[in-house]
Amino acid sequence: MHVRRTAAVLAAVTVIGTVTPAFAADPSASPSVALPAGLYGTSDPTYDGVWRQSLALLAQDTVGVKPADEAVDWLTGQQCADGSFAPYRADVSKDCGAKTPVDTNNTAAAVQALAALGGHDSAAGKAVAWLKSVQNEDGGWGYVPGGASDANSTSVVIGALAAVGEKPGEVRKDGRSPYDALLELSLPCGDEDAGALAFQPGKKGALAANADATAAGVLGLLGKGLVTTPGKAAEDAPKCLGGKSPTPADAALNGTAYLGRALSGTGYLKSVMPGAKDQPDYGNTADAVVALAARSGADAAREPLRWLERNSAKWAGQSGPAAYAQLIFAAHATGTDPRDFGGADLIRQLNATGPAPRSAPDASASAKAAEREEDDNGGVSWWWIVGVGLVAGIGVGFLISGRNKGK
Repeated sequence: MHVRRTAAVLAAVTVIGTVTPAFAADPSASPSVALPAGLYGTSDPTYDGVWRQSLALLAQDTVGVKPADEAVDWLTGQQCADGSFAPYRADVSKDCGAKTPVDTNNTAAAVQALAALGGHDSAAGKAVAWLKSVQNEDGGWGYVPGGASDANSTSVVIGALAAVGEKPGEVRKDGRSPYDALLELSLPCGDEDAGALAFQPGKKGALAANADATAAGVLGLLGKGLVTTPGKAAEDAPKCLGGKSPTPADAALNGTAYLGRALSGTGYLKSVMPGAKDQPDYGNTADAVVALAARSGADAAREPLRWLERNSAKWAGQSGPAAYAQLIFAAHATGTDPRDFGGADLIRQLNATGPAPRSAPDASASAKAAEREEDDNGGVSWWWIVGVGLVAGIGVGFLISGRNKGK
């Protein structure tokens, strides 16, 4: 999950009383476990190991990189016998038990990565079967089995279903599909925040707009996963569609309209973390770029994309592989070259956070981007500075990244 979603998750569990997931702990603390071979990133993997590995492998596959066998083996080795995944299992020689903190988000992210890489049909199939077994009666999924459905978890599971060729709308529990669950979280036309999705219902079923949940929810409503390509430019009138009973397509368009309003003027979404008033949320902004481009074409995401190109380098360098993956997904969704993302080579930077891949695209573009990075830092590349920092202070962690309330 993404650490950026932690605040929203904590708020939700406080209101609803569901179990607080493990990722609520501070992921920036020094690693308390030895880093396993094959894993991407240098921070403690306890809360995000499978998530960041899945995103890294998925991003590499998206840009034509063939990841190292040991990196793929690490991910498949984390799977429990029932098909589920926990954020991290330090000792995979022991069977998963009742106390193993398996969850839907890490499982769904692993499915998307394994399906993209190919050759892992059995592992992906078992994971999808487990996801189906923990579907809620409203058609959605919570972070943990039995937890209240939320927009982010439901959407990442939809992406997993689509990745293995399932039709998400046909995956039902008590007659209700994942789309039904998302529609129940969509704020209707006439509301001040019309089009937004809530993470979960609050007290007495009240819905509070959540930009992170909206970005995830748009992809879910479109039946898409973390990796998508530019959609057809929207030709719809700039109005809320569907009234109080929108279709999934209506709700997806309404969600992008809300994101457009939230991004207007600044080009970024603001963090909801305590003490971070008016501070940018880089990961959420990257997710919003993917959602806008997937529904309404690359031009709809141009402003936040350009903002990320100008401002995301330091965040990604501090945050690690999942952050680079999110930026690669944003570049891919808009048809932008990830080798020259504001002068940075995202592919090279992602590859540098883990075992050397088996093969990578032509390095000529990477070399040019590296030269620009050096020029921007007075002849010393930002990545070299990050590397020295890691050597000098090995063990300093970062953020969880990803689909969490990075996620």
